[in-house]
Amino acid sequence: MNAPNPNWFLRARLKTRQLLLLIALDDERTLSRASEVLCMTQPAASKQLKELEDMLGIALFERLPRGMEPTIYGESMIRHARMALTSLARAHEDIVALRSGLAGQVDVGSIMTPAMRLLPQAITRVKQHAPQLRIGVQIESSTVLLDRLQRGAFDFLLARMTSQPDSADLQYEELGAEPVVVVARAGHPLAGRVHLNLRELALAPWIMPPTGSILRLRFEQLFHNAGLEPPSDVVDTSEIVLITSMLQMSDALNVMSADVAQHYRELGLLAVLPIELACQMDPFGIIRRRDRLLSPGAELLLQAIRRQAIASHTALDMAAA
Repeated sequence: MNAPNPNWFLRARLKTRQLLLLIALDDERTLSRASEVLCMTQPAASKQLKELEDMLGIALFERLPRGMEPTIYGESMIRHARMALTSLARAHEDIVALRSGLAGQVDVGSIMTPAMRLLPQAITRVKQHAPQLRIGVQIESSTVLLDRLQRGAFDFLLARMTSQPDSADLQYEELGAEPVVVVARAGHPLAGRVHLNLRELALAPWIMPPTGSILRLRFEQLFHNAGLEPPSDVVDTSEIVLITSMLQMSDALNVMSADVAQHYRELGLLAVLPIELACQMDPFGIIRRRDRLLSPGAELLLQAIRRQAIASHTALDMAAA
C-alpha cells in the first residue's frame, strides 16, 4: 500500500473557499443556505464540493431529502478545516502584532505554585519589552486546566500532567519539583523552636488540603509510617485566602508548597517551621497542545518562564551549597 501523500492538498489545488464551504455546509446543512452565506451561486458551490469529493475519492456529505449530513469522512475534513482556518486567522493576528511592536492576547492557565512567583516574574519581564501584549491568567487545578486547554481556552499551561485518555496530543516540559513545608503565623510558639517532630505536629490544630487530594494523602502517610495517628483537629480547604486568614487568627498549622510559603514569609505573614517533611507534590511544567502553533507573544512569555525557572533553580542550588 502506498503511503499517503502529506501534501495531497497541493495536488488537489485545495482552495480556502472549499474549506469555508465545508464549514458552511456543516452549519447550515443545505447547499442553498451554505451558498447564500458564502455569497456564491448554488451551482458554483455544488461544483467546488464535487471537485473536492472526486479528488479524495469519497463522499463528504450524504444527500438527504431535507438536507445534507456529513459522513464520517466529512466530519473529519470539517474538523480539520476549522483548525486550518483558525490557524490562518492567528497567522494574520501574529503579523499584525509583529508590525505593531508585539501586541495581541496570550492566555495562560496555572496552578497555585508557579502563579505565586515564577509566572509573575516572567510576566513582569515580558511586559517591560512588550507593554501592549495582553496576558490573561486563570488559576485552577490541573484537571480543570487540562480540560480547558483541550477545548482551546489557553495557549499553554503551568500545571501537572494527570492521567487523561486524550493526553497523547499534549506536550509536557517539566520545570521543577514542588517540595512542601509546614507553616504557621509569624510569632507562632513553634516557630522559635530549633527542632520539631511529627508527634508534636500531630497534636496541633491544622488547616489541610481536602480529603483525597494528593498532598493530603502523602502528608497523612508520614504519620502512619511513624506509627502515629494523623492530626484530628482539622479544617479542610485548599483556598489560599481562607488558609492565610485563618493562620493569622489562630495557632493552626498548614502544609503548603515551599515556593508559596516563601512568598508569604517574605511578606512577614507566615513562618516556616523547623521540620523537614519526607514528601512533596508531583512536578509541574509547561503543557501545550502538539497541534497548535504559539503566537509570537505566547512564545515570548514561554521563553521568559523557562529563563526564570532556570534562574530560580540556580539560586536555590547556590543557597543550598
